[in-house]
Amino acid sequence: MAAPGLTDGAIFARIRLLRSPGIGPVSYFQLLRRFGDAAAALEALPDLAARGGARYRPVPLERVEAEIARLHAAGGQYLFHDSPAYPRLLAALDTPPPVLTWRGDLALLEQGAVSLVGARNASAGACRLARDYGAALAARGYAVVSGLARGIDAAAHRGALAAMDRGGGTIGVIASGIDVTYPPEHAELQEAVAQRGLLLAEMPPGTEPLARHFPFRNRIIAGLAAGTVVVEAAPRSGSLITARLAAEAGREVMAVPGSPLDSRSRGCNELIRDGAILVQSADDISELLERFDGPQRLKLREPVWTGMDSDGPDCAPLAATDEGSVDIAHLLSAAPVATDELIRQSGASAGAVQMALIELELAGRLMRHAGGRVSLA
Repeated sequence: MAAPGLTDGAIFARIRLLRSPGIGPVSYFQLLRRFGDAAAALEALPDLAARGGARYRPVPLERVEAEIARLHAAGGQYLFHDSPAYPRLLAALDTPPPVLTWRGDLALLEQGAVSLVGARNASAGACRLARDYGAALAARGYAVVSGLARGIDAAAHRGALAAMDRGGGTIGVIASGIDVTYPPEHAELQEAVAQRGLLLAEMPPGTEPLARHFPFRNRIIAGLAAGTVVVEAAPRSGSLITARLAAEAGREVMAVPGSPLDSRSRGCNELIRDGAILVQSADDISELLERFDGPQRLKLREPVWTGMDSDGPDCAPLAATDEGSVDIAHLLSAAPVATDELIRQSGASAGAVQMALIELELAGRLMRHAGGRVSLA
């Protein structure tokens, strides 16, 4: 299920390219377009890094071999962006994950999906509501997506697992490697999701979850589903990041209202104030999902904040006929600037500017930010 026609050598080259220093989703996709395949891109990396002013240090072959062996030992497989099984809605993101690892039933990616997220320290009533929603939506044939965290996430998964014999299921997206459980007390739940539903991870096998990994996990949770429901959340919480990423991707954003006296309800109430749809039952949720006909424009009033200093949207594809790269370092500073602005100020082609950015990134001199902006590292 990796991708059509991929040999073991091609899979190895893709993983080695993606794990290379300075390579994120944006540069990965651009390099594949520029050079045709991962093996050719790997050959070009030393020269590209030298142009950026640094010596390229390749990922040891042994490290890639160890990752692949560890994934297989855990019972997992790779799912690449160009596989027929890659979920359509996730692929519609500006920068979808180039590769996911998975365990379980990949057919769940073909079902309609809804994300249920919320507070880790959720109230008992909110957890009961999330469990009921998860069960009711799975009974309607939906794949219930969440992040296997404490509180609302765990309740949503448990509810969906209890009702999945009626046609639906559950998808757990984790911020660690596919073989790492977090939190530890969810080992049994995570295994149940992997055995009866679907478990997904973007990080390499063996990766322990770090704070910076969770926004990337959140974008997958938002990207897999036609809609995201926030059951209970504090302001500026991870659940609100997920909701705003869903809005940015043109998906339905729904929130359960709560008492203004409870700080755990403030995030949901603020989402409703800013344009999220108030829902109070599984019927409300399924009615909105049935009307979903593809990504639309951003609906929330507040500016999108992702919490990620990472690769942003892909501004322009690279073609094999693009002119050589240009020196744009003098146009950069510590303040993030849009790539389109660099193209305008340099007077160079989009392809040349993108290649120059990759050279600086490989040299460790560039940082990518949300919204396709870049700055000097």
